[in-house]
Amino acid sequence: MRVAILLAGLLLAGCSRPAPPVGKWEGGYEAGGDMVAARVEVLASGRVRVMAPDITNAIGSREQIDNFRAQLAADLVNGWSAVAPRTFDFDGKTFRKPGGVAPQMEWDKETNQMVLELFIGARPALPVPLRPVADFHDNPFRSG
Repeated sequence: MRVAILLAGLLLAGCSRPAPPVGKWEGGYEAGGDMVAARVEVLASGRVRVMAPDITNAIGSREQIDNFRAQLAADLVNGWSAVAPRTFDFDGKTFRKPGGVAPQMEWDKETNQMVLELFIGARPALPVPLRPVADFHDNPFRSG
């Protein structure tokens, strides 16, 4: 009987969902005329705050591109306090909307890096790599 109870307990423990990684990630993406500034924060409750303002057709001189970057960074900083936490399903690697199929974020446990899967219009998901940070920066495009 004890063996059956032990096996049942182990089976239930194996079925529990993994806890999402608590932390902060940020990054900037720029390619093919698409620009994104992004922040993700996974709270201790498992809920997630995410914001990713973007600009499409961001083509121009280096000065114009730098201005676009500054605009996105400012949008991120100024709008972050209004971002409400959301619930996601998490399987140990992939975050999905509750009951959803499409990945919204992918977390790599080995490197603690996050990739935000950004959907812009009807295009395929745009993978935006994010780096872990202790605190958010005014410029998510910066390295380090």
